[in-house]
Amino acid sequence: MRVVFLEDVEGVARGGDVKEVKNGFARNYLIPKSLAVPATHDALQRVRKLAEQAEKTRIKRLSDMRALGEELSGARVSVGMRAGSGGRLYGSVTAAMVASRLGEITGRDIDRRWVTLPESVRELGEHEASVRLHAEVRAEVTVLVHPQDVDPDEYLERLAAAERGEAPAGDDEPGDGAQDAWDGAGDAQDADAGPEPAAEVEPATDADAREQEAGP
Repeated sequence: MRVVFLEDVEGVARGGDVKEVKNGFARNYLIPKSLAVPATHDALQRVRKLAEQAEKTRIKRLSDMRALGEELSGARVSVGMRAGSGGRLYGSVTAAMVASRLGEITGRDIDRRWVTLPESVRELGEHEASVRLHAEVRAEVTVLVHPQDVDPDEYLERLAAAERGEAPAGDDEPGDGAQDAWDGAGDAQDADAGPEPAAEVEPATDADAREQEAGP
């Protein structure tokens, strides 16, 4: 089917373009979403106006996405997760989780498809993610994955201490940053329980005293 695009459809056409597309694509997606109309005589007469309008919309969207990209660039989002021994997560951090946290920061709808995680995030610690807001706009953000029962700022401080080579309480040698921070959380919980009570010593009896005087 030959259609006139009313606005940009990424990877397909720009507003004002006249193109042949598959019938199903036009009838089930483009036309119902008002992205394109059949290329009738009247529609073709509007091509120039549609192209000018689409260009204005394109410029405005690019400007908006650049502003959002500047806001997000270098941002840090925190995701609390349950973790087992060694900081291994029960599950994994997903793009949808990161998009949700970014939406809370910006007050904007962030599509999970915009977020790219380099690999399956299944461990505590800091991870890098990329957010593709536009063909010309990309922002890099940091994802802090922390134990869900530990404040993210507190956990971040433990990570920083581990990076400086400061072993958490109870360790003699520094180790992996996320591992040390995780171990530190457990050490802190142990410390809250207080020191173990000293063993009681029974008083010496008269018989014990006579044995000591007799000597070996």
